[in-house]
Amino acid sequence: MKQILVIEDDPDIGDMLDINLRDEGYAVEVATDGVEGLQRLRNRRYDLLVLDLMLPGIDGLEICREVRRMPSYQPIVIISARSTETHRVLGLELGADDYLTKPFSVPELVARIRALFRRVEALGREAQAQTGVVACGPFTIDPAGYTVSLAGQPVALTLKEFELLLFFARNPGKTFTRIALLNSVWGYSHDGYEHTVNSHINRLRAKIERDPARPEFIQTVWGVGYKFADCTEERA
Repeated sequence: MKQILVIEDDPDIGDMLDINLRDEGYAVEVATDGVEGLQRLRNRRYDLLVLDLMLPGIDGLEICREVRRMPSYQPIVIISARSTETHRVLGLELGADDYLTKPFSVPELVARIRALFRRVEALGREAQAQTGVVACGPFTIDPAGYTVSLAGQPVALTLKEFELLLFFARNPGKTFTRIALLNSVWGYSHDGYEHTVNSHINRLRAKIERDPARPEFIQTVWGVGYKFADCTEERA
């Protein structure tokens, strides 16, 4: 049974999520403020965190930062009344895997949670099939632990950023179109979704490149797509 922690200070929303997620077969705990929620996260590992941003005590963005500093990977879905693009981008950059604005549809939230669990499980099966860490240049990537280090320093990534980097590192020097990346990493190929690839690559570059405007690792192949630098290349 998947264990989900909900950190939400609105008791009506907390109760609604508790009831609906339990109906889906999940074990649910609800914390009503940031301090309590962070303490629970430090005491045990959950399979998923549903996180409000505006919380008493410690806000959701700080909790997001703390969770991404923890050694084990926990998917995060943010639910928030903050609907601006700035807040959505900030939440994703700090490590959230998904972001829904209030008011939200409970069936949509459940669908997104299921999709996240499917991706985590698929990545785990792939890690078992392709055992061992992936070493590519300064990167060390552990598919089983969802951890990445760059020149020995840990890098906090969302699940999708992790999958994207792992795919690139397993295919260094090869050029992929945006559609090919959608099909390989996201599992679908549809016109009009190329912006999803662009935004994730921009966020990934911001975390791993010394100068995201002049990337060394994830390189743009103009008119085609992207490629990952050859792992054997020497860098200053």
